[in-house]
Amino acid sequence: MTFLPDFNSPTAIKLFLESHEMAMQKKFGQNFLIQESSRKKILAAFGNVEGKKIWEVGPGLGAMTQHLLEEKAQVIAFEIDKGFSSVLRKAFSPERILAPASFRLVEGDFLKTWENEWETQGAPDYFFGNLPYNISSQILANTISKGLRFEKAIITVQKELAERIDAKPGQKDYSSFSVLIQWAYNVKKIIDLGPSHFWPRPNVDSRSLLLEKKEDFPQCLDAGHFMELQRALFLSRRKTIKNNLIQFYKNDDIAETVLETANIKANERAENLSLENILHLSDCSYQFLQEKKGGK
Repeated sequence: MTFLPDFNSPTAIKLFLESHEMAMQKKFGQNFLIQESSRKKILAAFGNVEGKKIWEVGPGLGAMTQHLLEEKAQVIAFEIDKGFSSVLRKAFSPERILAPASFRLVEGDFLKTWENEWETQGAPDYFFGNLPYNISSQILANTISKGLRFEKAIITVQKELAERIDAKPGQKDYSSFSVLIQWAYNVKKIIDLGPSHFWPRPNVDSRSLLLEKKEDFPQCLDAGHFMELQRALFLSRRKTIKNNLIQFYKNDDIAETVLETANIKANERAENLSLENILHLSDCSYQFLQEKKGGK
């Protein structure tokens, strides 16, 4: 893999980009993790990846891709930057890697390409990404809401978002997004990464998280209704659950009845409800609406 630069050296990366007439694209949130020990620690959280099919989002110049291939994983890399895509095609061309069938590149915006990949090629075992800060939450929410949960996912995101993902009831960062992620995954912190870990240096701290699919997936009567209702509960954090539900149902009586059935206080606020509380509330809501619909 001598074609690629020294990923621990900002100078080497910069010279490589210049020699290929490439520049970093700020709009894509591109930053290289330039500390080898951190890269190894992050990927070690997967455990054995041999034979595992992995979606990698935003591979850049392929530092992590190279490691995954050396560990005999099958990598499907999603890259939006045309310059990086050109480098990846050359770096991991069939004549350069031991198992030519182990690497495939999907060019374009992940948010626009992943569903077709899923439908035509099947789901991966694992997901990996140093996710662009501006679309991190969209990527995670979209896959979960469409019913795709990875066996394991390692994501490096803005620390602020990571704290929201792992927040518990009663904490200031606990939100609809926390509920959605924790419904689908168990969340573990891998490592915190300061701006000096990257080149170019971002203006924020980052954190790598391991998301592991819940084996005992919390069930509900209707997943679509649960996702809509839990978003509605957090729509206005200053409002009580009852007021947010009134806006959701467009009906005071339904909100009161559902809360009474679920045995949840009307003056409670969403940030104090556990995932189990919200799932129960969702089931009571869905059952009531179905009975009301059937009674018409």
